[in-house]
Amino acid sequence: MSDFILKASVRNDLGKGASRRLRRANQQVPAVVYGGEKGAQSISVEKTAFYKAIEDEAFFSSVIKLVVDGKEEQVVVRDLQRHPYKPLLTHADFLRVDATHEITMNVPLHVTGEEKCVGIKDQGGELHVLANEVAISCLPKDLPDYLEVDISNVELGTTLHLSDLTLPAGVSSVDLSHGEEHDNAVLSITKVKVRDEEEEGEGEEGTSAE
Repeated sequence: MSDFILKASVRNDLGKGASRRLRRANQQVPAVVYGGEKGAQSISVEKTAFYKAIEDEAFFSSVIKLVVDGKEEQVVVRDLQRHPYKPLLTHADFLRVDATHEITMNVPLHVTGEEKCVGIKDQGGELHVLANEVAISCLPKDLPDYLEVDISNVELGTTLHLSDLTLPAGVSSVDLSHGEEHDNAVLSITKVKVRDEEEEGEGEEGTSAE
């Protein structure tokens, strides 16, 4: 679990106009933090650290220390709203987490060993990644930055499913908890499709003859 710290302040000037003025000042991002035993609270997050944090993939699957007017809260990102064409954040939603309660998050799936993969290197196959994220459930302390699957020994014609992933201790698959019929495929090694140039040439000759 990575360490991310964001500083924020309580936002009392609410409404669309207030949020717009806050964005125009270009120093803070309007946001809301909710969940747990406390009510929802409108806040403004210090922009520089926030923008730097979202460049790291792990930020979106980490428990974040949110310091609101000096008071610390443990949160995760639930939603980010972005400007339709400018590289700007327009709003953020943070969910409070409790160390004693499990949380559900989507974490990235990292594929390793592609350069050594038997099915690719020796058998001429190609990799198809069918899932970039995996939904997991765990306590905040057990939340991984990502899940990893090593395909070094995977052969041509193989499809790996959620049940083939090795999950860290304390982490479970949300989909698999709903039954075997939710054991979705995450990647496959298939034969490379080669265009039949001879058939294509014959088709072109037939067309020109007409």
